[in-house]
Amino acid sequence: METEHKKSFFDNFANWASTFTGSAAAFIGASILVIIWAATGPIFKFSETWQMVINTGTTIITFLMVFLIQKAQNKDSKAIQIKLNELIAAHEKASNRIVDIEDLTEKELDKLHRYYEKLADLAEKDNDLHMSHSIDAAEDNQELKMRNLKIEQEIERDGI
Repeated sequence: METEHKKSFFDNFANWASTFTGSAAAFIGASILVIIWAATGPIFKFSETWQMVINTGTTIITFLMVFLIQKAQNKDSKAIQIKLNELIAAHEKASNRIVDIEDLTEKELDKLHRYYEKLADLAEKDNDLHMSHSIDAAEDNQELKMRNLKIEQEIERDGI
């Protein structure tokens, strides 16, 4: 599938800035600036203006970085969601009910989380974790095992 990749100036800048600020060069550069600032302290007699330079600079950079980081996280999160949705859609035994669950409310997500906690609890009782692929299947599987166990216990008790 051929797609046209037209990115806005902000997209290009955000990608570059995210890559650059996460690099060793950016860390070293920032460290050098802090060292230079600290070394100039005696020259400026550690004045309030000298302190305001670093405070203002770091505040502005932090403020702007919040938006760049959020942009990068939104893009990464969306890409991960698409990849997960593809895996769910591609697997015949996976429940399609969880595709696009990121649009659910917090309360709905909490309810779904409790279902998967229940699935995990049922899976702990299961010797073969690959046997169950949904809560319904896990419950059915567990009920079947319990019935079979009960039958086996009755057979042993009756000496059959």
